[in-house]
Amino acid sequence: MKTLILGAAAGGGFPQWNSNAPGCRRARSGDPAAPPRTQASIAVSADGAHWFVFNASPDLRQQIEANPSLHPRVGLRSTPIAGVVLTGGDVDAIAGLLNLRERQPLTLYAAGAVQDVLAANPIFGVLAGDVVARRTVTLDQPFDLVRPDGLPSGLQAELFAVPGKVPLYLETPGETPPLVEDGRTVGARLTDGNRSLFFIPGCAAMSPRLAARLQGADLVLFDGTLYRDDEMVRAGLGAKTGQRMGHMSLSGPEGTLAAFSTLDVRRKVLVHINNSNPVLMADSAERAEVEAAGWEVGYDGMAL
Repeated sequence: MKTLILGAAAGGGFPQWNSNAPGCRRARSGDPAAPPRTQASIAVSADGAHWFVFNASPDLRQQIEANPSLHPRVGLRSTPIAGVVLTGGDVDAIAGLLNLRERQPLTLYAAGAVQDVLAANPIFGVLAGDVVARRTVTLDQPFDLVRPDGLPSGLQAELFAVPGKVPLYLETPGETPPLVEDGRTVGARLTDGNRSLFFIPGCAAMSPRLAARLQGADLVLFDGTLYRDDEMVRAGLGAKTGQRMGHMSLSGPEGTLAAFSTLDVRRKVLVHINNSNPVLMADSAERAEVEAAGWEVGYDGMAL
């Protein structure tokens, strides 16, 4: 099973278009210790020829061009992208679907709540229904990822609920949305029958059910949004904590490093990293800390 990290940053990317914060300035200047990253997405293949994209980031077109494995190979129009799997309905996960509107056969897999979001917005009608199949997935039930020609891809996936909240654009103004584990935020497990990986770009807490699911995993790509829960507040970049945004922080007694310290996970990689997070800088003390805890910091083009 081959995995490409197409984008490792959180919403807005790194550098974020309107950010003049120190980290973004370093990335924009070409500092080799702070390389740019696009918004979170991965692609997975069992054979190196047919690929499935997990989350269609707003940067998807750029990500396709940056990864030759995803380039057209035959005829005047073609693609090795056989399907897209969505783990949520946030703009960061669905906006890139608009890049796939050129009447190219593929399958769009998502839980019912996310399919409802797409169906309610007519702009996604540009994904012509006669060529783009929309498959509603039942949580906690494994399903085969199928090539456009109907043949098996060699991959099986499963979507499952993780603690989170509703997408920002669906929040009720003036109300703090509750953290729930009801399927509005999901993670994905993927296997080729031999090895398995988990892709969880958004997670608000480590629940006992999630910990049990991850125990003994070969590879986990996990939410690395913030290093400290209040880092955006401290930096003057916003008023929301990580918890308010539906993301665990890396540090602290309830953070990701502590939560994974008792889990037997073979390889751990951070994705969905916010531009405020100092782990994006290779020379930061925070980077050294997460690496000492056995984590890798994901980057665009990283092959696993």
